[in-house]
Amino acid sequence: MADERTKLGRLGVLGGGTMGSGIAQTALLAGFESLAGSEGVIEAVSENIELKQSIFERLETVCADATFIASNTSSLSIQEIAQRMSDPSRVVGLHYFNPAQVLPLVEVVVPLTASDDAVDAAWAFVEATGKTPVRVKDTPAFIVNRLLVPFCLSALRLWESGVATAEDIDSACQLGLGHSMGPLATADLVGLDVLLDVAESMQREIGDPNLTPPTILRRLVSAGRLGRKSGHGIYEHGG
Repeated sequence: MADERTKLGRLGVLGGGTMGSGIAQTALLAGFESLAGSEGVIEAVSENIELKQSIFERLETVCADATFIASNTSSLSIQEIAQRMSDPSRVVGLHYFNPAQVLPLVEVVVPLTASDDAVDAAWAFVEATGKTPVRVKDTPAFIVNRLLVPFCLSALRLWESGVATAEDIDSACQLGLGHSMGPLATADLVGLDVLLDVAESMQREIGDPNLTPPTILRRLVSAGRLGRKSGHGIYEHGG
């Protein structure tokens, strides 16, 4: 159970895209909000390390009273994001899943530089919003994406090579593996541009050739076919 040090009354969410909006909705429903003077902050801007570093450098001063300052990054190193800060001890990762207001899991990412107080406060916040936290070290792609991204890339290669249709690949995984959603439908939900960014980030850190994005993924992204958010990706999402 959280003690008084880990109870938050005000939360700031930085970033108004799909993930930021979902995180903010989750927090509001649990009775949190506001940025300046916040007791906890979650950043959910695009996956650009330079952008995130500049934001965290400023947040160190703007949110001096925050118990934790978290990034919702899906693949970047939390420690690297915080490297421009004079004191990175309050920085952790809180990785939500899309849609954040629905899916129950949050990965609490703990870099070597994080203090126990910051981790405890972030964990207590996650639980207070009705989510289930899991603890993970600051490693490439954490838990879920470390497993999911290679799976989605393999499914894309099967589809690209003509082994089966996208529908049949997804149906096989749903019915044969018991998944609620197939890997190609999941890729469209996550965003093909996000999948590409995460795969490239993982490959840089891990060096596994199996993480090389297939050509079809690059072509879809360059054509603006990003998945559900653009109306079409591997599947059509009109209507």
